[in-house]
Amino acid sequence: MNLHSIRGIIPPMVTPFTADGGIDEQALRADVRYLVDKAKVHGLAVCGSTGEGHTLTTDEVRRITAAAIEETKGRVPVIAGIITNSTASAVERAKAVADLGVAALQVTPVHYVFRPDDDSMLRHFAAIADQSGIPVIIYNVIQWSYLLPPLLTRILRDVDGVIGVKQSASDMKALADLLLLCEEAGITDRVRILSAVDALLYPSFALGSHGAVAAILTAAPEWCVAQWNAVQQGDHAEALRLHKNLLRLWNAIDAPNLPANVRAAMRHANREGGIPRPPMPPSSPAQQQRIAEALAKAGEPALI
Repeated sequence: MNLHSIRGIIPPMVTPFTADGGIDEQALRADVRYLVDKAKVHGLAVCGSTGEGHTLTTDEVRRITAAAIEETKGRVPVIAGIITNSTASAVERAKAVADLGVAALQVTPVHYVFRPDDDSMLRHFAAIADQSGIPVIIYNVIQWSYLLPPLLTRILRDVDGVIGVKQSASDMKALADLLLLCEEAGITDRVRILSAVDALLYPSFALGSHGAVAAILTAAPEWCVAQWNAVQQGDHAEALRLHKNLLRLWNAIDAPNLPANVRAAMRHANREGGIPRPPMPPSSPAQQQRIAEALAKAGEPALI
């Protein structure tokens, strides 16, 4: 897989947990097949926030990543998530998947209370890329350990192994600034700027993001693929129509138990996502009702 294969709709998969806290690998593999064969997504991400990667052991990260890659059979790239609190731990996890053929790593900054300074942040991501030999995408989501667009651009420019940013935290201005700064730095062709601004995928694509890795993609993959294709084809009326459907759904699933709510949306397509890993709760009946109403209002059952 090369850099330019990382594009378009890349759902961050849920991790199907069983009642005893284990991983339901059969359900995981079934959803890989659904997303690739039926929804026609352009890639997959595992062990991210939607996949509750912060709850996983290194062995579980390897097992999940291996199963997803095996099931794709090389048809789409797979990005492996790393959510941990030290450079050493991140390197350990990266090395654990290094032989599996992952296209890239999606790595958060450290997130326990304290924020490294900018130079230390650069060294953190450089060490992961250098010591694992796997390209790194910075997952810019931790609000108290946040990287502003100038720092992100500096890291992308100066660290060969860091090849992209997944811009999250509902910060559309940061996404726009990052796209502009990368263009001004002359590095647009060698980086991937991906949107995780779930509520605003349409303007993200229109501004020139290379794709998205966001929970809404897992909840409604067909809609997101259709929207991406519409923007690429210049059909902005269709993209705007799909945006309204996706925004209603996002408003229904956006909550602290987001992975559980994504699972509730998945079940409307007979996709099994298991249950959240404790202590996170499942979707409440009221949440499930809001999700069902958002899907029904769209009037497009064939896309769910």
